[in-house]
Amino acid sequence: MILVDTSVWIDLLGRRPRWRPGEDTLAQMAVCPPILQEVLQGVRAPAAVERLTRELRALPCVGDPLVLEAFLEAGEIYRAGRGRGLTIRSSVDCLIASIALRERLPVFHYDRDFDAIAKFTGLRVVHALG
Repeated sequence: MILVDTSVWIDLLGRRPRWRPGEDTLAQMAVCPPILQEVLQGVRAPAAVERLTRELRALPCVGDPLVLEAFLEAGEIYRAGRGRGLTIRSSVDCLIASIALRERLPVFHYDRDFDAIAKFTGLRVVHALG
């Protein structure tokens, strides 16, 4: 299983996605609550929100429910990065990384925050093609 970041979902939902999943990849894709939030908060059309919510909720959702420790670990990831001179732009990405680390899943992404986090944690990252 692979945790598919918001950056990939946004690209897939765009007019010209750089990458399209094959059947084998679709069977391995998972989300987590913060990714669902980020994807759905950007959708403007109410009908699209309902459809996309249904489709995303059909995927495996890891880290649900979120435990307090995941948030504490996310804060530590942010502080550790800052202490190493790395700027993590999104605290939500720290939470997604925390969930991925807890679940022992790689993060499939287009977001440089995960590359930075991977430099000082055990986070495994897979770069989306494109």
